[in-house]
Amino acid sequence: MPLPSVSPGWKRFLRQQQLYIAIAVAIYAMFWAIGVEASMSIVLIYTLFLSNLTMFVQDRLSFLYCQKSLLLAWTIYLLVLCAFTPIAVGLAIVMVYYLKGAHGSLLDQLRDGWKFPAVATLVVGIVTELYQSTKDRLERRNVDLERAIETETAQREVQEQELERAREIQMNLLPKDIPQVAGFEIAGIWEPARTVGGDYFDVIRLSDTKVAICIADVVGKSVSAALLMANVQATVRAFASESSSPAWLCGRVNSVLCSNIATGKFVTLFYGVLDAARGTLQYTNAGHLSPIRVTAAGHVQQLSSNGALLGVFPQWKFEEASLDLTAGDRLVLFTDGITEAMKPDGEEFGEERLVHLTRALAAEAPLALQNQLLSDVKKFCDSQLHDDATLVVVGAMVGHGAVAGHA
Repeated sequence: MPLPSVSPGWKRFLRQQQLYIAIAVAIYAMFWAIGVEASMSIVLIYTLFLSNLTMFVQDRLSFLYCQKSLLLAWTIYLLVLCAFTPIAVGLAIVMVYYLKGAHGSLLDQLRDGWKFPAVATLVVGIVTELYQSTKDRLERRNVDLERAIETETAQREVQEQELERAREIQMNLLPKDIPQVAGFEIAGIWEPARTVGGDYFDVIRLSDTKVAICIADVVGKSVSAALLMANVQATVRAFASESSSPAWLCGRVNSVLCSNIATGKFVTLFYGVLDAARGTLQYTNAGHLSPIRVTAAGHVQQLSSNGALLGVFPQWKFEEASLDLTAGDRLVLFTDGITEAMKPDGEEFGEERLVHLTRALAAEAPLALQNQLLSDVKKFCDSQLHDDATLVVVGAMVGHGAVAGHA
């Protein structure tokens, strides 16, 4: 048969009695130390009675001082305690007189025996108030801490939900099936870091022989970067067409962003049109990292990056360049999540290491080259990417008539 549970009120009462008994023992020990003869039973009766009576009065009159400042609260409490002490002492002496059957008259006991209960009342009153005020303060602090933790947890859950939504935005905007044109192979990959970034790449079919290839990086992270990246993607797709030159498109995107972008935000963009029939890439680089071209002979070229950032200079006139791609060429486009991947000691992967690896792997097919580059980057930083890493690899395939003839 289970034992009946003890109510919280009784638990509190029993804990208080333990404290009062400890006070009684301390008072008795003090009397013993100074050589004053005292009865332990009388000390215990006085202490328990006065302590419980004092606590009862504290509970009923705490509204007078509990919401005041520390100095004012103690001033009011001590005044109340001093006014209450004579009453408590009188009641305690009367109780002890009849319980212990003391000699002499009650009046003599009141006149001669008031000192100890008075001191005991003051000591008990001060000790219990210190205990109770400290306990209440700690409980309030715990409650405030619990509320702060709950608030922080709720905010963190909201932030995680926002980050998840931003992640979904990025994933839905990236191409699921990359369009291909004869004579070339195009591969692209986006490796998310632990936080949401603003990386974006796209391959847009313009005709049977032409595709637009772009890669962009929005400054910043989190939801704002993902939303800005979505704006960039929508704007690029709105203006991309077979007749739109890269320079014209970058100018239009820049104009739109300058009218809508927040202060301090900007975008880097590389946009190129791959013409498979002619084996050329006509491109404009608006402040993005220079793509790396490796020829079949192992020669390395980094494409120019002389265009301005998007969203900063409304009147900027963008220029474009043309690149001949011959059989066996590999063109690697990337974001700073690749080059800025770092070891725990702070060493970055860097463009020089990326160029070296691209040259060493240039014989691989674009998909294999892309996967190996990303694998080496993740191995370099122990898979602890600090920013989203994006790669786009374009390969001119050996043996295709148009490309081979252009070589």
